[in-house]
Amino acid sequence: MSNFSSWFFRLRYSSSKLFHRYRTLHNKYTPTVFNNCSARNARSTSLLPFALALSAGSLALHPHFSPSFCDSDRGVNVGGKGSTQYVVKGSQKEFPRELLEELKIICQENISVDYDERYIHGKPQNSFHKAVNIPDVIVYPRSEEEVSKVVNLCNIHKVPIVPYGGATSIEGHTLSPHGGVCIDMSLMKTVKALHVDDMDVVVEPGIGWMELNEYLEPYGLFFPLDPGPGASIGGMCATRCSGSLAVRYGTMRDNVISLKVVLANGDIVKTASRARKSAAGYDLTRLMIGSEGTLGLITEVTLRLQKIPQHSVVAMCNFPSVKDAADVAIATMRSGVQVSRVELLDEVQVKAINIANGKNLPESPTLMFEFIGTEAYAREQTQIVRKIVSEHNGSDFVFAEEPEAKKELWKVRKEALWACFAMEPNLEAMISDVCVPLSHLGDLISRSKKELDASPLVCTVIAHAGDGNFHTVILFDPSQEEHRREAERLNQFMVHAALSLEGTCTGEHGVGTGKMKYLEEELGVEALRTMKKIKSVLDPNNIMNPGKLIPPHVCF
Repeated sequence: MSNFSSWFFRLRYSSSKLFHRYRTLHNKYTPTVFNNCSARNARSTSLLPFALALSAGSLALHPHFSPSFCDSDRGVNVGGKGSTQYVVKGSQKEFPRELLEELKIICQENISVDYDERYIHGKPQNSFHKAVNIPDVIVYPRSEEEVSKVVNLCNIHKVPIVPYGGATSIEGHTLSPHGGVCIDMSLMKTVKALHVDDMDVVVEPGIGWMELNEYLEPYGLFFPLDPGPGASIGGMCATRCSGSLAVRYGTMRDNVISLKVVLANGDIVKTASRARKSAAGYDLTRLMIGSEGTLGLITEVTLRLQKIPQHSVVAMCNFPSVKDAADVAIATMRSGVQVSRVELLDEVQVKAINIANGKNLPESPTLMFEFIGTEAYAREQTQIVRKIVSEHNGSDFVFAEEPEAKKELWKVRKEALWACFAMEPNLEAMISDVCVPLSHLGDLISRSKKELDASPLVCTVIAHAGDGNFHTVILFDPSQEEHRREAERLNQFMVHAALSLEGTCTGEHGVGTGKMKYLEEELGVEALRTMKKIKSVLDPNNIMNPGKLIPPHVCF
C-alpha cells in the first residue's frame, strides 16, 4: 500500500508539472507544431488525461521527460519528404563569447575564426548540396581528451557541432546550416598500435586510407577499402563507405573491429574489445558506423587488415550495351570466381577518359576485373571469366600482370571523375549512388541508361557492378535553373527505380542532407522514428551534426 501511495504521489506531482509545461507549449506552439505533427485534435481534448499519459510515460522512460517535436517546426525543411531544394537553410544564433574563450584555452593555437577558412569548411568541394550558413569557429583537436572537452562545452552552451574529416563526401555531411563549431580531425592521424600477428591496427580518425596503406606496405598488409583519394578513416566510418574492393572484402561495416566515440555530453565510450568476434551486448560499433556524426565523434578506430595478394591480374573487355556488361558481371559472381573488383564504365565515360588522358580506348561499355591469389589461381580465374565474356557478346578481352601495366589500367578507373571534369571543365557534377540486389542490376542500368541518353545533360555511368552499386556522373551548369532541375530529376528517377527493385537510395555515399527525402520510402516511418528516439537519448540537445540523416518531418 505504501508503494502505491508513493507512486501516486509521484504521478500527481509530475502530472502537475507536465500539465503546466504542456499548457505553456500549447500556447506557444499550437499554430505550427500540432498541425505539423498530426495532433490537431489536441487543442479540443482535455488536458488532464494528456498530462497523465505523459506523466506515466515519463516515469517509465526518463525522469526528465520533455516533448520532442518535428525538426520542421524549427525552420528545417530541406531534405524532408518531397523536398526539391538543395540549399540547406538553418537558424544561426550569435556565437557565445564565453565559449570561444574556453575553446581557445583547450585548443590553444589550433583554432580559427578566419572567414576564408570557415568558408572552405562550410562549402565542401564536389558536393551538389550547399548551406546558407558556415561554421562560426574551426577547432583542430590533437587528442581524444581535447575532443571530449570541446564537445562537453558545446553541449553546455547548446552550440551545434559538425565533424570534419577528409571532406570528400558529396551528400552535404559537413555542411553547417546552423553555424556552430566545426571539429576538424586532421591533426589526429597517428597509428597508435599495429598488431601484425592479429592483422589489425589501431588508428586515430584523421589518417587517410592511402596514408595508412603506405604505412602498412612494409609489413605485407593493407586496408582494403578504397573510396575517393583523400578520404579519412574517421569519415569512412561515419558514412559507412566502401569502394571498388567491397565485392571481395565488404564495406566499412565489415572491416571495423572496435571504436572509441565521444558522446554529446563528452563521455568517451569504447564500443567493443579487439576480439574478431563477440556476442557481448548491443553492437554499439555498428550503431556508430554510418551514423554520420549525429550520435558521436569517432576518436579511435581498430581496423581489420588483409594480406597483400601474392599475385594479381587486371583485365578489360568491351560490350555492345551496358546491359550486356551488367549481365557478365552477374554471371561472373554466380560462377563462384573470387574477383576482387568488377567495375563497369559506359561509352560516355570511356570517351571522357580518352579526352582527359590522350588515350584511344574503344568507346563502348567496358568491364574491368581484378583477380588475386597465387599466380596459377589468378590466371585460372582470368580464363574462366574470359569464357563467360565470350558467351555474352563481349570482345577485346585484354589483361595485364606487370605492375606498371596494371597500375596504368586502374588509373583509368580511379580518375574517372576528374576525366569528366576535363571533358566539361565549366560544369559541376551530381553523382548518383543507388544499389540493388545483384540480379536486378541489368534492369536498373537499362532503365536508367535510356533516361540518361535522352537527357540534354552529359551523363556518364560508373558502377561497382560486382555488388550492384550503380553511379552516374551528371554534369550540369549550376547557374542554369533548368540544368539543376534536370540533374535532380535524373537522380530521383534512378533512386525511385532502385527502390522499386528492392534497392537503396545510397550504396556507399551516405545520407547527409541529400538523401534524407528518400528514407521514408525505403525504410518506413517507424524505422525513422526509432532512429530519432535513439538520437534523442544520446543527443538530447541535438548538437551533433544537426539537420543530417534523419528527415526533418519525422516526429515521435
